[in-house]
Amino acid sequence: MSHQRRLGTAIRAARCARRMTQAQLGLVCGYSASAISRVEAGALRPTEQALLLIARALDLPLEAVGLGRPATLTKDVTLNQEDAMLRRQLLVAGMAAAGASALPAASASAARPDASARIVRALYEPETSVPTRLQQLKASLTSARAQFTTARYRHLGDLLPGLLGSAQATRDALSGRSREEAHACVARAWVLATELALKAHSDVAWPAADRALAAAQGSGDPVVHGEAARVLAITMRRSGRPAAAVDLLRRTAGSLSTARDDVSRAVAATLLMTAAYTAACGQRRSDALDLMEGASDAVDRLTSAGVRPNAPLFTVDATSAQVNLYWIGVHTAMGTPDEGVPYAARIAPGQLPTVERMARYGTDCARMWHYLGDHRKTFAALRFTEQVAPEEVRRPALRALTADLLYAPAAVAGVREFAARTGVS
Repeated sequence: MSHQRRLGTAIRAARCARRMTQAQLGLVCGYSASAISRVEAGALRPTEQALLLIARALDLPLEAVGLGRPATLTKDVTLNQEDAMLRRQLLVAGMAAAGASALPAASASAARPDASARIVRALYEPETSVPTRLQQLKASLTSARAQFTTARYRHLGDLLPGLLGSAQATRDALSGRSREEAHACVARAWVLATELALKAHSDVAWPAADRALAAAQGSGDPVVHGEAARVLAITMRRSGRPAAAVDLLRRTAGSLSTARDDVSRAVAATLLMTAAYTAACGQRRSDALDLMEGASDAVDRLTSAGVRPNAPLFTVDATSAQVNLYWIGVHTAMGTPDEGVPYAARIAPGQLPTVERMARYGTDCARMWHYLGDHRKTFAALRFTEQVAPEEVRRPALRALTADLLYAPAAVAGVREFAARTGVS
């Protein structure tokens, strides 16, 4: 399939997932309904300005419509004035999108603000909170993390505003080492907020990731800093800055890999995996392969040394199953999904430590089989994802994939019912 056809397919799938007509999308970017039809058929290449407007209207990452441009970060990872302006623009777009629920209008929760809207309020209209005991704050954070790892994103969205307010009030009331520990809790709460915004493809992930990194720096904990750098890098990749994201992840992983403690080295390995996928999304094949080999070697060294961190890492663990999972995504992003098939065969989903990671396995396999043109296996992977994590299949990316199956030339039994269940049709 040509690049223009792939672009048209992505636009059509995202439009259908958001229940927009061709005429409605055309109004956004100044095109007629017939012109949008030709764009989706691959017969018309939109202007760059039209593509930008289409991406915003459909909540697509810029790289999905071919607008990603690499950039660099300064040495201290502080974004420059141009980046700050971009962040503000992205936040405005994210706030505008925040009113659109990811659930069908008929859902019982349709009137409830979505996660993006709640994160915006937590950023700029935080709940009035009183300090709590540090141990109680850590217990609340553990509970919120459990909502993420079990893919209960609505519950996580409900918990986050109160958790963020309580964490920040507690930090502000403490000093010394206790204040640093509270900084770490604040950072991790914002990491979860960023992860939730990324699941929804919302650009409010940018300011949430900024808050996570600032708090992580205040904690003085290199592991927490690594966790925050990871979600910031993902937001950078999503906004079309994969080269800068890879550089950030490389530097952070390098500083962690020389540490003596096992947890730091395990986090470094996860950052290399994320860097590899980011490089693959930027079509930097050599870098992607080198980074994945580095991640695989790091995990092998940890495993051979019998390293078992005392507790699971915060969002992504450093295991051989995780390495295989990332290989699937890397090869699909590079346009060589057939090379990902053997890695998918090596994974027993039960080896993955959380429901969220099992859902990621289903998602990555669905993308891989879709790229290979096997609609039945694509649908089987989506059904697996629904079984382990029902909320996951309502994410914009998976709804777009479902819409593509729904409108595929060859019908697959069960897709229409699945699309209705997940709010696509």
